[in-house]
Amino acid sequence: MYGWIFRHLPGPTWLRVIEALILILAVTYLLLEWGFPWVHDNFDVIDNTVGDPSSTTIPSPSPSTTPAE
Repeated sequence: MYGWIFRHLPGPTWLRVIEALILILAVTYLLLEWGFPWVHDNFDVIDNTVGDPSSTTIPSPSPSTTPAE
């Protein structure tokens, strides 16, 4: 993917390196400014499922509704 982008940038190699750095910085800025805050506001990423092992309880199995034979 990065090779494809680098090959399609115009100019000599030194200019392509500068353009690639500008693209990386622009994408990073856009993600930090709008992407990650949007994800934080719209998804419940703070509520994780990993907890303190001493406070977790193992649910007991529910009784079967069919009689055992």
